[in-house]
Amino acid sequence: MKAIRQQRLFLLLFILTGAGLAISMAVMALQQNINLYYSPVQMVSQEAPVDVRIRGGGLVVAGTVIRDSESLDVAFDMTDGAGTITVKYSGILPDLFAEGQGVVGAGKLGSDGVFYADEILAKHDSNYMPPEVLDAIDKAREIVAGRDSEA
Repeated sequence: MKAIRQQRLFLLLFILTGAGLAISMAVMALQQNINLYYSPVQMVSQEAPVDVRIRGGGLVVAGTVIRDSESLDVAFDMTDGAGTITVKYSGILPDLFAEGQGVVGAGKLGSDGVFYADEILAKHDSNYMPPEVLDAIDKAREIVAGRDSEA
């Protein structure tokens, strides 16, 4: 009788330990895959974490795209209307990448204030803008409008 209780207790402890381990591994995996979105004004105002993978988006500022003729390196400024940040990327840009168009990048914000993207996504038709970018631009317009009304 006592042996059966011990077996059940060990089985219960084994199941609970396994479930706890599985849950903790799932939570750790999810935390590593979460990319929080920050607008250029949030990156400039240092609200975004440094050296942590994040997403950022805005409009490519006209006249700021600089391509390295000997590599796939490109740098450009991205804005939401209230803040502007320099983005550096090495790779092939999407076909729809253009000045004045909306982009979303994934990468890390450097301690030098530059967003180092390892992935760039461009909008896919003339009417579409990523929701995060649209929200960030709307918020930036509200901030700018608030500053103008105070002056």
